[in-house]
Amino acid sequence: MKKLGLIHIYTGDGKGKTTAAVGLAVRALGSGFNVCYCSFHKRPEKYGYAEMESLKKLGATVLNFAKGHPHLDKSIDENQIKREVPEAIQTIKEMLASQHYDLLILDEILISVRDQYLDESALLDLIKTKPGDTELVLTGRAATENVMELADYITFCKKLKHPYDRKIRSRKGIEY
Repeated sequence: MKKLGLIHIYTGDGKGKTTAAVGLAVRALGSGFNVCYCSFHKRPEKYGYAEMESLKKLGATVLNFAKGHPHLDKSIDENQIKREVPEAIQTIKEMLASQHYDLLILDEILISVRDQYLDESALLDLIKTKPGDTELVLTGRAATENVMELADYITFCKKLKHPYDRKIRSRKGIEY
């Protein structure tokens, strides 16, 4: 029986989108799957993002694209990010053509679409042309209707309360 690769979306304004994706990656790795985790708009050299190191240690391919986000760091050139994200999608498409992954995670890719660093049509094309047996996970706030229409799973993380609202900064090992 041929393996079916479905599409997952973790979206919303609440905490837990990346955590859910990483949890799925750990489960897949534990089952012997070939996993590729690609993050967007994160700066591991500044913030650590221990989940990336953990996934590497467990055998996942871990890639980081379009490091940072101009909203969070004013020193980041928005035009550079606008060039890097479409290039990253092309790189990922080439990887999928040359190497098999059972699970591909595009962490925060939905932010790239929301903030117009990636045209929605480019993401829709990647979704439609991915190998049929590759499970695909997309995370980030503000999933579009067109992207959600293609999904098999949609989980909406809703913020009801968060320490950030009380000016408590992100904490290593918890938020990053």
